[in-house]
Amino acid sequence: MKTKKKKKKRTGEQSPDLLTGRLDVTRSGMGFVIIEGREQDVLVRPSDFNTALHGDTVRVRLTGNPNRSGRQQGEVVEVAVRKQMEFLGHVELSQSFAFFIAETDKPMPDIYIPLSKLNGAVNNDRVIVRIVEWEKNKKPQGEVIQIMDKEDGNDKAMKEILLENGFPIFFPEPVLEESERLPDLIPSSEIKIRKDLRDILTFTIDPVDAKDFDDAISIRTLKNGNWEIGVHIADVSHYVEPETALDKEAYTRATSVYLPDRVNPMLPERISNELCSLRPHEDKLTFSTIFQMTPKGEVKHYWIGKTLIHSDHRFTYEEVQEIIEQKDGLYQKEVEVLNDIAQRLRKQRFKKGAINFSSTEVRFKLDDKGRPIGIMVKESKEAHQLVEEFMLLANRTVAENVGKIKVNKKPIPFPYRVHDTPDKEKLLPFIEFAKKYGHVFDLKSPEAIAASFNQMLQDVQGRPEQHVLEQLGIRTMAKAIYTTENIGHYGLGFEHYCHFTSPIRRYPDVLVHRILYECLQEKIEIDKKLEAKCRHSSERERAAMDSERAANKYKQVEYMQGFLGEEFEGVISGVASFGFWVETLEHKCEGLVSLNSLLEYDDFRHVESDYSLVGRRSGRQFRMGDKVTIKVVAANLAKRQLDYEWVIVTAGAGEMTGVKDVEAVKAKAKEKKPKKKKK
Repeated sequence: MKTKKKKKKRTGEQSPDLLTGRLDVTRSGMGFVIIEGREQDVLVRPSDFNTALHGDTVRVRLTGNPNRSGRQQGEVVEVAVRKQMEFLGHVELSQSFAFFIAETDKPMPDIYIPLSKLNGAVNNDRVIVRIVEWEKNKKPQGEVIQIMDKEDGNDKAMKEILLENGFPIFFPEPVLEESERLPDLIPSSEIKIRKDLRDILTFTIDPVDAKDFDDAISIRTLKNGNWEIGVHIADVSHYVEPETALDKEAYTRATSVYLPDRVNPMLPERISNELCSLRPHEDKLTFSTIFQMTPKGEVKHYWIGKTLIHSDHRFTYEEVQEIIEQKDGLYQKEVEVLNDIAQRLRKQRFKKGAINFSSTEVRFKLDDKGRPIGIMVKESKEAHQLVEEFMLLANRTVAENVGKIKVNKKPIPFPYRVHDTPDKEKLLPFIEFAKKYGHVFDLKSPEAIAASFNQMLQDVQGRPEQHVLEQLGIRTMAKAIYTTENIGHYGLGFEHYCHFTSPIRRYPDVLVHRILYECLQEKIEIDKKLEAKCRHSSERERAAMDSERAANKYKQVEYMQGFLGEEFEGVISGVASFGFWVETLEHKCEGLVSLNSLLEYDDFRHVESDYSLVGRRSGRQFRMGDKVTIKVVAANLAKRQLDYEWVIVTAGAGEMTGVKDVEAVKAKAKEKKPKKKKK
């Protein structure tokens, strides 16, 4: 795989006196506009916010001279993009009007609510309010869109997480109206211009609780002994047209957000779960990549275009896995062929430079009120890999196909999914750490680094250091993003890659569908704002990941509240100057063992290069990957925080790993403590 050199970040066009950036408001109320590519942010006083709130993208004009610290000062002249329009808080009523007070640690003005917009809310009700109007030098005006159930703390917490990260909870009325007006029936005129694949065996494979089926696979034999395998994707762009209310809302959200007990969708359910969901025994409009493949997984020919399909069956991953393992079940022969080719594609991918990182994901078993009653670890089995490999093949093929097309001898702007080569500053400390376990890295080229990673990941399977090296290795990697500048996807080992296969839940896939169709029709319109759309999509993706992490953490804390005072085996998953994090082996729940709780045993220092805390007197080490025993001492739902204490245990020959023996460690520390000299 060839990778291009990393180019300098684009900062976007900025005029000398008018700059665009994100407003960060401190708890004291002072604002700082963070501008990409500019070393120092711009200070903005609250009187100069001009209706801007924390997290908004704003245009700021520089004013006057820098302050004493050398920081430039400015005033907001325009709010370019609102991070948040909906807020959680409570209402305060008087006889003729009401105000809404947001529950946030960032200062913001109260929102005026006309009595006609209370929608049944009474004094002190906890509600969600949407801002509908805000003129300069006036208070914002809003409306109540939901009254919260005071008893349902889980619902409040999940909605709070979504709102904090800028995801609206509800779709505006014009968006819902537009989606409801879309017809159920597919007109015959549309069927005529598509490839009709309804007679070919087609099925979906999804999680057991999924409702938005955005991809399906078809398979049939060809006369020459090869297989025709189709990857069919919901044709969202047929229903969501540019510049409509639906399109603008989908762009704003840019992604669906998957929390433990709910999905906050990018598109209304009318589209995501009905019109576009590839449900069994229904005719559906799709955009397809169809491959003629040998039994060894070699692509002999491919076709891309708009299609009409009819899914014969809806499989869950568990059902397909059982067919693969038992070699029996519905469409067993076809499932076996698909699995065999997928495994060959997977093997070839790693051979060509893809990195075989795997991460542990957890799922929560919830009761009818959303409370966690169990935690399960998600495993990536062959059924998951079957779907993954064909989706990767479709995504890569679409990107390669568009990458060949030029307009005026230039590649057309296209939303690639790229992943940069590792940053040497992050990589070198990791390589030094891996050396301690006998793993040597070849740094001659990005390809050699990838091969070294794969060799290490293969060698550590089942060994004590597996978890720590996998986790640290992932942290050295760059984050994948959307951009029109194609530098390849390092982690997958692809020169061309995009997201084509999930338009129900990702806006970049919708953009890919539109541009791809223009290319097939030879009616290409250059989108000059495409790079800005890519940046927005990348930012919203990060916000969705933050939401998902926060929600999972909330559920972990909620679950561990039932185990206060109990002890568990765990693995040190992170180390800092103020303590170390431990992930329990049984539940995969992470909590902090603070440095303060260790002071009675020794004075510990942080050794950054070794990812460890080391006792100055006893020499006792706490290093990433070490197994330890902890006690659950606190579970704070409001802060989404678990606190653990290290439990000292001894087993055999004085090694501190088994039975509790606090005094043994204290005594050992005292032995090495230097005696004070007599005066």
